[in-house]
Amino acid sequence: MPEFKISAALEGHGDDVRAVAFPNSKALFSASRDATVRLWKLESSPPPKYDDTIVAHGSAFINAIAYYPPTPDYPEGLILSGGQDTIIEARQPGKTSNDNADAMLLGHAHTVCALDVCPEGRFVVSGSWDSTARLWRVGKWESEVILDEHQGSVWAVLAYDKNTVITGCADNIIRIFNSSGKLLKSIKDSKDVVRALCKLPPSHPSGAQFASASNDGVIRLFTLQGDLVAELHGHESFIYSLDVLPTGELISSGEDRTVRVWNGEQCIQTITHPAISVWSVSVCQENGDIVTGASDRITRVFTRSPDRLASGEVVQQFETAVKESAIPEQQVGKINKEKLPGPEFLQQKSGTKDGQVQMIREANGSVSAHTWSAALGKWESVGTVVDSAGSSGRKTEYLGQDYDFVFDVDVEDGKPPLKLPYNLSQNPYEAATKFIGDNELPMSYLDQVAQFIVQNTQGATLGQSSQEPAGGSDPWGQDKRYRPGDAAQPASIPESRPKVLPQKTYLSIKTANLKVIARKLQELNEKLVAEGSKDLSLSPSELDTVTSLCSELEKSNSLKESPALEAGVTLLFKVAAVWPAANRLPGLDLLRLFAAATPVTATADYNGKDLVTSLIESGIFDAPVNVNNAMLSVRMLANLFETEAGRNLAVERFDQIITAIKACLSGSGSSPNRNLTIAIATLYINFAVFSTSEGRNTSFESSQRGLVLLEELTRLLSAEKDSEAVYRSLVAIGTLMKELDDEVKAAAKEVYDLGAILQDVSGSALGKEPRIKGIITEIKSALP
Repeated sequence: MPEFKISAALEGHGDDVRAVAFPNSKALFSASRDATVRLWKLESSPPPKYDDTIVAHGSAFINAIAYYPPTPDYPEGLILSGGQDTIIEARQPGKTSNDNADAMLLGHAHTVCALDVCPEGRFVVSGSWDSTARLWRVGKWESEVILDEHQGSVWAVLAYDKNTVITGCADNIIRIFNSSGKLLKSIKDSKDVVRALCKLPPSHPSGAQFASASNDGVIRLFTLQGDLVAELHGHESFIYSLDVLPTGELISSGEDRTVRVWNGEQCIQTITHPAISVWSVSVCQENGDIVTGASDRITRVFTRSPDRLASGEVVQQFETAVKESAIPEQQVGKINKEKLPGPEFLQQKSGTKDGQVQMIREANGSVSAHTWSAALGKWESVGTVVDSAGSSGRKTEYLGQDYDFVFDVDVEDGKPPLKLPYNLSQNPYEAATKFIGDNELPMSYLDQVAQFIVQNTQGATLGQSSQEPAGGSDPWGQDKRYRPGDAAQPASIPESRPKVLPQKTYLSIKTANLKVIARKLQELNEKLVAEGSKDLSLSPSELDTVTSLCSELEKSNSLKESPALEAGVTLLFKVAAVWPAANRLPGLDLLRLFAAATPVTATADYNGKDLVTSLIESGIFDAPVNVNNAMLSVRMLANLFETEAGRNLAVERFDQIITAIKACLSGSGSSPNRNLTIAIATLYINFAVFSTSEGRNTSFESSQRGLVLLEELTRLLSAEKDSEAVYRSLVAIGTLMKELDDEVKAAAKEVYDLGAILQDVSGSALGKEPRIKGIITEIKSALP
């Protein structure tokens, strides 16, 4: 059989695509953590082009979807979706997200994580974190049967036939029930949490009748009598999804970034994605194409037919994205670079099986990853292995998403660690909630994960999350964890929603893993010494000065004024502005922390000039922009507002800062970097807070700053698609609108056409977010 190749890359979701369905060759569905379900209709071909419509918009993460084929009552069929809000929604695809659903299935007490349908038996089966599976009769829409034998979350359900339902559970057990709810068989051959189930065709060469997949990376084939027929090894991490092609071949996807095609017990193709996880895969039984949903927010279609291949541009973009993927070292395990072969290995040696991964030590010292394609008979590049950003000071970037840290989190002894990606711009509780949803963990872990982030990273928060008490049993069956509550957003914005505007406090980023940063600074300093750049490197005594200050800051949120402190900040400035661009991150990171911890950072002498002037003149914002350096520099400027001296300096250099940031944005490429724009929006919030509070004493200057900020913020808002960057930009605009004079409000309406911009945001997917919807309402109330 020919290999699968990219047919279409469908972009539109604002967060991970968690579930996909492919009912026919003209349409497919995708569900996302952005709380939407999208219908993608094939508009033209070749090359295939799709148009999307949001058919459902919930209030929380959507984890599972299933398509029920047409009936006389529902001539379009039904798309069923479920997730964090515990409700299963059934609606005909022709309806819009503003129309009422055909049915709302109520009964589960916790997150719905699995759905399947049985047209022959006219029922839907669901699985949940509440340790139950439920059967719902189509048309009646009541929970007719509850399967409650489970000792953990039911992460997989399979409506095998009208008489048989199979479940996969976090307690490692597969259970076979009849449709009346009687437990017929418990299968305990799985060695880990069961995450996926799939019915096999009668013609499958193994003789098995269904397949299961679990967190140990193994696919197991069983008979209905519970006999283990075969184990398929190949995946290198959790397997999340299974489906079967019309040819009888099995398809699987998982957290090793791959989709794999299995003929019998042999893996015959591995499709690597430029993402951390491939959450879901589904097969179109009409034409044999497949669709995948991944953590990079993209829904992709793959085909074996030359007539349905993507355009050359889309093919090239996909191949390039895979080759340029940054693979966190934690994902591949510890690597001894010295023992890795060089590039010549790829020409001299063949792989032993499809999907085999080989690490190569490149001439520049980096490590690249390659996978063997049995069909092509060659090694294909699938990315570069990078240090964890938490230990290297570098960021892990994939398809526009930059992560400052990628941690391993041990959830339970004996279980593989889970990966926790985190950006410094995120609210720790939001990141923890996402991590819990990604890994189908109980909300009882929320507080531990959030505190882990706070203690080990640099986290900025904007406002406080409302924590409501939550119940539900522990998917691991332990019930030993502290339960801080569920941070799910409300389905709508009540009239009593707390007002956000105007923002009254300055935002800063003041926590950090100082030991890691200091260690990285020392490592890079040693590298400079070894390269003979002693004029740039810090001397042993200078390094001791910086290290001592880091230790002092670790014990307290502030630093006492001293000669050593003034010397220390100037040394950090040398690292941040004079060292080679690739080595500046630790210096910039520490300077960011010192800016919030002491006024000395703002008052020290930097080669006869002030901090802001020296930083800008160092060229850190000039093209070509090193985005990470620029981003940390902007965060440092935002942190200056923590001290009176810092605020005075930032406001005094307002015009220079705005000019530098404008140049930075124009020099950082056509696609805005979300962390940079979030940092800029945060800095603009602080300028807005100053202008509307202590800076109001000089009303003319406040108005002038307000007008400049309005111009920059509306420009930023018009180009930005990231939820957090848009929200923070709106907070800054809203603060100005609420507090400054009529001249600023009139300019917002007449010069910058703020009303039209707000309308555009409201009409986009972002406009459905309760927090964004709410703040737009507040801003509109302030418009003249």
